[in-house]
Amino acid sequence: MTIRSYFQYKPNIEKGVFIDPSALVIGQVQIGEDSSIWPMTVIRGDMHRIQIGKRTSIQDGSVLHITHASDFNPGGYPLVIGDEVTVGHKALLHGCTIGNRVLVGMGAIVMDGAVIEDEVVLAAGSLVPPGKVLTSGKLYRGSPAKEARDLTQKELNFFRYTAGNYVKLKDKHLQATAPPPKQAPTKASK
Repeated sequence: MTIRSYFQYKPNIEKGVFIDPSALVIGQVQIGEDSSIWPMTVIRGDMHRIQIGKRTSIQDGSVLHITHASDFNPGGYPLVIGDEVTVGHKALLHGCTIGNRVLVGMGAIVMDGAVIEDEVVLAAGSLVPPGKVLTSGKLYRGSPAKEARDLTQKELNFFRYTAGNYVKLKDKHLQATAPPPKQAPTKASK
């Protein structure tokens, strides 16, 4: 894995986090406890901050970036992702805010200043345009993303299940990649 500082900004990675060796994490990035960053993911906090909550999974090939502050956008937009979020393969999250217990489908794009509230499903391949707000308890789909329906209780329960499942999987990966314990020398090797 490549974890790289950018000037004075160094990624802050809490305990129990799995970062695949092929992932890249740069700069002003905070990754919460028991989260997982999967193969070929890029998390680039070089001009603003990126915050990823606890028990959150960022799947293979995803790209996470920010919007810098400028005359056109005085405050810029950090990227903030809550707890127990599952971000599907090849998602693109750019300067947006994602609440807790959210499923971002594979290949989805969420743009600058967009807000996804808690307990939302964003369907695969959807596009959330700049500044759009997706409200809690709903399924959104399409390009641009539109409300499709209310989530069922089963879907609401799925958020914690899938977060827990990825915690178990990242623990197995951490165990598989841990260096073997050092052996005490035997009498024959002395």
